[in-house]
Order: sequence, then C-alpha cells, then structure tokens
Amino acid sequence: MLKATNISKSYQGKTALKDVSFEVSKGEIFCLLGQNGAGKTTTINIFLGFISKDGGQAFIADKEVGKDDTNKLTAYIPETVQLYGNLSGVENLDFFSRLAGFTYTTEELEAFLTKTGLQLDAQHKRLSSYSKGMRQKVGIAVALAKNAEVIFMDEPTSGLDPKATAEFTKICKELAKMGKVIFMATHDIFNAVELATTIGIMKEGILVQQIKASEINAGELNQLYLETI
Repeated sequence: MLKATNISKSYQGKTALKDVSFEVSKGEIFCLLGQNGAGKTTTINIFLGFISKDGGQAFIADKEVGKDDTNKLTAYIPETVQLYGNLSGVENLDFFSRLAGFTYTTEELEAFLTKTGLQLDAQHKRLSSYSKGMRQKVGIAVALAKNAEVIFMDEPTSGLDPKATAEFTKICKELAKMGKVIFMATHDIFNAVELATTIGIMKEGILVQQIKASEINAGELNQLYLETI
C-alpha cells in the first residue's frame, strides 16, 4: 500500500534523505523514530506531494507520487491539527469533507466523530474550546470521511496526557483493523512499541533500522535508539 524505493532529497547541497526504502502493507502501522532533522517529516512531505524528491520512487496503492493522482488516497494529521476555531466539530468535518468532494448528513458526520471517540455533546461546540486530543479526533474523522487509505501523522502524541495518548492509540489500532495504513513520525518510543507493527529509526536522512515491534520491548528499543543516533 505504501512503498519507498531509494528516495533521496537534498536542500542546498545538504542531504535530507539518502536512499530511503521501505514498504507498509494494508492494516499496518509504521512508526518512524529519529532526532529533529533526521528526515522524518521530509519523508512524509514527499508522500503527500508537498515537496519533490531528487531521486527514487514513492508509491501509494501502486500509484506513483508526483506522476499519478494520489491525494485522494491520503490524509494528513500534523502535530497541531489546523481547524477553524469558530466552527464546531461537526461544521469543521462538514467543511473539509466537502473540500474532498463528499457530502454527508449531520447524522453521518456525527457518526464519524463518534467513531473517533469524540462525545456527542462536544461535537457541536466550537473548536476553540477543544483540547489537542479532541482536535486530533476531528482530524481523524476527516480522514475517515475522506475514505483515505493511508493516514500520515507527524508527532501526534506530542503534548497529550496519558489518558489522551491511550485513547489515541486505541483509535489508531481500530483504523488499522479497518485496513488503513498509518505512517507516523514520532519521538515517543514507548508508544511506538505499543502501537506499531514496524518501527524505523532514521539518522541524518538514512533509514538505519527497521524492526518488527513484536520482536522488541520498550527498554530494548530505547537502548537501540540511543546506540543508533
């Protein structure tokens, strides 16, 4: 569903990515670890079509990014979800769904939000009153309403309290059970072990490690991460 083949990218002669290759299958969660500047966000931005690569190929569902129309297949949840504070959760979801070409009834919009765990009494309140975790739920609902096959996330658990992190982890696992692919850049080693099917570690634009999450615990991953970076 998601494939990178020898992707490279440089900025003004400085290497951002070098021969990055990986594959993520349907229903899998790939967590990408690395220090700031390691190339995590650059990788996501290439798949989203926000920036162009210098070399290699990026595929989403066998369609090549940059050559085929892959935008309809993806959704993006950044560290800070950009929504309209003066609109309610339902109104935000309706607006972004329509931008993607989908029109839903109020009941259908509420059902998407409920699926993400956003309580009904909050769905019609203004986004300006939402916590970060609540805003993320609206972002995930947008991905569901858009019927995105691949959901990219950048530092999604940053700033979340333990309860919100646990709720977020549960939602991601449910999305994976639905067959969605989740590709996540994160610093959260412990959540990566809990959440991922595969964990990658990037250093200076190189994907130096790829590990099955089932084959490593948090302590071992933490040690490997420290040794790698």
